[in-house]
Amino acid sequence: MFDHKIMVSSPSSYLLVIVLLLLVLLTTSASIEENFIQCLSSYFSSNPKQFSTIVITRKNESFMSTLNSTAQNLRYLTPSMPKPEFIFTPLNESHVQAAVICSKKIDVHMRIRSGGHDYEGVSYVSEIETPFIIIDLAKLRIINVNITDNSAWVQAGATIGEVYYRISEKSAVHGFPGGICTSIGVGGHIAGGGFGAMVRKYGLASDNVLDAKLVDANGRLLDREAMGEIPFWAIRGGGSGNFGIILWWKIKLVPVPETVTVFTVTKTIEQGAEDIFLAWKVVASIDNDLFIRVIFQPVSAANKTGRTVSTSYNALFLGDASRLLKIMQHDFPKLGLTEKDCLQMSWIKSVLYLAGYPNDTNPDVLLQGKPIFRNYFKSKSDFFPYSTPPIQGLFARLVKEDNPLIIWNPWAGGRTYFSNSVTPFPYGFENLFLVEYLTLWHNASEDGSKHLDWIRKIYKYMTPYTNTQNLGRIAYVNYRDLDLGVNKKNATIFTEAAAWGISYYQENFKKLVKIKNKMDPENVFRHEQSIPPDLSIMA
Repeated sequence: MFDHKIMVSSPSSYLLVIVLLLLVLLTTSASIEENFIQCLSSYFSSNPKQFSTIVITRKNESFMSTLNSTAQNLRYLTPSMPKPEFIFTPLNESHVQAAVICSKKIDVHMRIRSGGHDYEGVSYVSEIETPFIIIDLAKLRIINVNITDNSAWVQAGATIGEVYYRISEKSAVHGFPGGICTSIGVGGHIAGGGFGAMVRKYGLASDNVLDAKLVDANGRLLDREAMGEIPFWAIRGGGSGNFGIILWWKIKLVPVPETVTVFTVTKTIEQGAEDIFLAWKVVASIDNDLFIRVIFQPVSAANKTGRTVSTSYNALFLGDASRLLKIMQHDFPKLGLTEKDCLQMSWIKSVLYLAGYPNDTNPDVLLQGKPIFRNYFKSKSDFFPYSTPPIQGLFARLVKEDNPLIIWNPWAGGRTYFSNSVTPFPYGFENLFLVEYLTLWHNASEDGSKHLDWIRKIYKYMTPYTNTQNLGRIAYVNYRDLDLGVNKKNATIFTEAAAWGISYYQENFKKLVKIKNKMDPENVFRHEQSIPPDLSIMA
């Protein structure tokens, strides 16, 4: 920036240098904002002032509230984390197209946020590249449900809970197999697969996509026909922030009964938790209408002299309680499920139950699109075949951590009908369980490093029992884990990215890189674990 050397010989000179540097930084920040708005104005042939409400700068009073509005992991909202130069909140498709074109024109890095639930915050924090901006799709949340043809067009900024609610408004016997957490943004959720309580019956959310609309790296708005079948394959399970900005998904609705049944039964170590869990492993796939996940967490022992572990069997059954009880008494009597444990309700009420809302909650709470829980947390994931670790050793490690969770999800079922190449999400019949490890804390003053150390040790402990297949240990991309590896700024190649890419996508990773080469060879859409272009990997 300066052609000459600055000689510093006195305190006043030091002060002058600092002031000059601050001015340079402020000027740079302002020029990014001004140049972006000027570009938008020329694109729409309009007055720049019209964008003042949708370009939210650091000087704006609503900047921090907007930045924090949908972010779930508080680890990425601390003062030390990089902040965007501004947040752009488009109101329509044309705004998004212009934002892509203008970001390229002024050469500023962008992050794309639909719901802000990325576990490692890559949709709203850039730790590898600054300056950056956020394209926040929160104002794009139209949902058009068509019961006649069993479909819905959904904008990417809507939450999955809003989708469930709008479907239930039109029909009590239609649903969608998306996630359990209702405040997840639809855009990234489906792009990463989208796992939920009806996975055993209907597969993933991404298995139930009929069409999509995205803005590509050149600012073009493309639907399935315009982009072609190969890119359409890539965006359904190939992860978010890789190939373009998803603006719409056309989803396929699935049939649900008028009455479904839910239950939660909890057993501690002292109540035979180990034996019951081992029995669950055998029968977890007994009926595709039945989804039973098991949640491990430490609790105070009954004698209040220490801690024990509770195992909660949290379930959705697509049918009435009488049929459920017959199945459970025949195949899983060890749990001891009774009629009193079973709650019969509509499918939309079961959505609230599984998400953790009180039983008397009105479904219209889903329209708020807000998370129930916000914590500092770290997560990891594994897929398991039948083998699991010695449960006593796992319990012993759980009670040593302040606030951990291990969630065992049954996997075999509806997903077995899909081969590993139907979508980029490669995990089918060979996996019986998807396991999520979590450690949570509630105070910024806590030493987060001790919690990170604990989860990394538990992950290491589980290594011998996981499904490593032929390509190494595997993970779920929507439970993003930066410990697996991160990209370099504009320099990552296939062999480097394979450290995490193969964990998420297995044999499909190479195909995804080839598609990236064609759709986004300049790597416009990038983040810490985005799929990199690598022209040495050619079709």
